[in-house]
Amino acid sequence: MTEPMNTLIIMSDEHTRRMTGCYGHPLVQSPNIDGLANRGVKFQNAYCNNPICVPSRANFITGRYTHETGNWDNAHPYIGEEASSFGHSLISAGHRVTSIGKLHYRKVEDDIGIQDMRLPMNVLNGHGDYFGSMRWNIQPQTSTPSNVHNSGSGETEYIRYDRAVANEAVTWLRREARQQSKPWFLFVSLVTPHFPFVVPEEYMNLYPLDSIDLPLQWSKQLRQSHPYWDYVQPLRTPEEFSEEDVRRTVAAYYGLITFMDEQIGLVLDALEQSGQSDRTRILYTSDHGEMAGGYGLWGKSCMYEDSVGIPMIAAGPDIPIGETSYTNVSMVDLYPSIVDGLGLPLKSEDHNLPGQSIWPIAKRETNPERMIFSEYHAAGSPTGNFMIRDDRFKLIYFADQEYPSQLFDLIADPLEQHDLATNPVHDFTLRKLERALRTVCNPEAVNRAAFTAQHELIEARGGEDKVLSEGRKVNWTRPPSEFTTD
Repeated sequence: MTEPMNTLIIMSDEHTRRMTGCYGHPLVQSPNIDGLANRGVKFQNAYCNNPICVPSRANFITGRYTHETGNWDNAHPYIGEEASSFGHSLISAGHRVTSIGKLHYRKVEDDIGIQDMRLPMNVLNGHGDYFGSMRWNIQPQTSTPSNVHNSGSGETEYIRYDRAVANEAVTWLRREARQQSKPWFLFVSLVTPHFPFVVPEEYMNLYPLDSIDLPLQWSKQLRQSHPYWDYVQPLRTPEEFSEEDVRRTVAAYYGLITFMDEQIGLVLDALEQSGQSDRTRILYTSDHGEMAGGYGLWGKSCMYEDSVGIPMIAAGPDIPIGETSYTNVSMVDLYPSIVDGLGLPLKSEDHNLPGQSIWPIAKRETNPERMIFSEYHAAGSPTGNFMIRDDRFKLIYFADQEYPSQLFDLIADPLEQHDLATNPVHDFTLRKLERALRTVCNPEAVNRAAFTAQHELIEARGGEDKVLSEGRKVNWTRPPSEFTTD
């Protein structure tokens, strides 16, 4: 068991792993995250288990996969009844669980295992985006053109909210952390760099448009054909954008990362000033990535690396300094990590959790070869998407056989430019990874279960015609009313 210490988890929203200085990006300025990596361990192969907000945050708090809990999409938030959370384990052992910032669960009244929620941000009206649950009748996504055309300099409710979240975390660390009778747990959850792609001018100016690297296969002429994406991509991005629009939007996204990094710096400085850094483990991560124009896609919601890959960095007094771990890790590892880091054993009902504590991995006390699994059943997907990866290859499997699998060699081709699935040389690898996928779940059965739950949800909301007449009510989740302007 790991030595009990305070635990600080900092989570951003929609931060693509490779778009960070310490992960090798030549432009993105992230000095505080880079500094954390310099004094800790950077996990090179970290993933979310579902690349969209609500399901990923359910994976985080329960330590379980989406098909286990039924938090299928952004209208199926965790309510505390699907499975116990790490918070329930901490509370039962006498620890106080404090969150500051975005949660994206149902409502504060639910028993999700967090006694102290500050500036909580949950799904809209306790319902979330049920329009996006209607996957059998996918409508063109009008929000994407709006987000791209309106990108640039400015102030948004998300900027105001994240400043407040960071300030509240600073206050807690300075005034309340030392008052805890047991090792404390603090979850600080920022919402940037999630769109809207608008950032204060000082951050936008850090990224001149002529310096911006254009996204992977950003224009139609550069894209490779695949039956799934030939259907889905025009619905998700119903117009082609100019190079100027793309460069400006990517620059704004980079600016949002730098803004978010600055908020993290405030929190880390407060921890240091509190005198508790020598008894605190820190972990930084994000709930999923952002395609940022790659393959003509914006947002997340797919199994490409920029969507499903996340940063994960651990630091603390017993964590090696300045090292990189190539062991595969994922969001479901955080539940056992949090419990282990506070010196608690897993409860008997949690011994079948799919994850494991990352602290021994970071310290090289164990170096397991691990398969990583992810799934997607939410907006814009006509069928379930599944991912399984080993130490080299990644399989993307679609539950509907109309859409062939994709296979990528992530060592030789980390940017996923060459699909090997149709190459007979890789038939053995393809079959091996599909067998591994089927040890986690039956993808066709899971796909049916997701659609059944979503049909039931749409009927409960008044039926398909009513939902269509209402239109999509959620482009991005609103923060608490004191940060909004309408």
